[in-house]
Amino acid sequence: MKGLKTILYTKSSKLPVVDEENFFHSRELFEIAEQTPRQRPVMAITTDEEGRIVCHMLGIIRLRTFLFPPLFFIHFRVLGEGIYYNDSYKKEELFDEMLAKMKARMSHRTLFMEMSNMSQKMFGYKQLRQQGFFPVNWSSVHNSLHSHAPEERISAKMQKRIDTSHNKGVKTEIVTTEEDFKAFSKLLREHNFLKPKRYIPDNIFFRKLMEGQHGQLFVTKYHNKVIACAACVYSMGNAYLWYTAFRRKTYRHLHPDIIIVWDVMKDAYQKGYAHMCFMDVGLPFSKNPFREFILRFGGKEQSTYRWFRFSIRWVNALLSWLYRE
Repeated sequence: MKGLKTILYTKSSKLPVVDEENFFHSRELFEIAEQTPRQRPVMAITTDEEGRIVCHMLGIIRLRTFLFPPLFFIHFRVLGEGIYYNDSYKKEELFDEMLAKMKARMSHRTLFMEMSNMSQKMFGYKQLRQQGFFPVNWSSVHNSLHSHAPEERISAKMQKRIDTSHNKGVKTEIVTTEEDFKAFSKLLREHNFLKPKRYIPDNIFFRKLMEGQHGQLFVTKYHNKVIACAACVYSMGNAYLWYTAFRRKTYRHLHPDIIIVWDVMKDAYQKGYAHMCFMDVGLPFSKNPFREFILRFGGKEQSTYRWFRFSIRWVNALLSWLYRE
């Protein structure tokens, strides 16, 4: 756009002061990713002719490893459409400006780019299409906490299970000790070991998240043994459940999967957050057990898109054709 200039920053020491309201595009997350092995942040900042910031967007490069060939690949992900400072420019045009810069930088450095968790399903549709991205239908789930208490949205059977587990001594605590942190990390990695789609960052990421201003780690215990865990972040008046893990089969009678989600949600409700948003409810299949499980807490399912662009042209062309609308 005429009069605008977009610069990509990869070092926090050179990063100017930006709006911190949205955690997913904040300096805090930038610095966390910068200090985490196998991650590298990229912040696009657009300024006007007078040097004033008009928008910014954070993306994170991830080196992902597998047990089978190709053993590793590089993935670039952006959560949401970024931050916009005023209404002097159309958001979609600013979005296109930042997206074009990121695509130019990432096209030859990553296997694919992913844009997800947009505030609106159709935001940036035209711009993403023009930049060579293709959409995949996805699902998102969020629970409203501002209009009704969580207890009013679940079934009597679910409430009975929760009460029974609590009465047996199952309780959820915020991670504050090194012992609990190690138990959190061990369970999270064991739970996701055979789930290649699920990217689990290095321990430094979770440690910095716990020490920061916008995140908390939780563990659910039974007789001082951790049977479930979760990582939650708080941004723009909402709580976001990012990672979860539980020993559902070993402690089936205690329902650790239900308790960790319920207790984190209750904690968010008591702290006055408007919504509990689930960052990942599984792959977009018509029958998804995990998504059905999350919906049992009384949340609302919404259709959305996740946008992808592969650097290998024929792969991107093939997938664009397969996922054509």
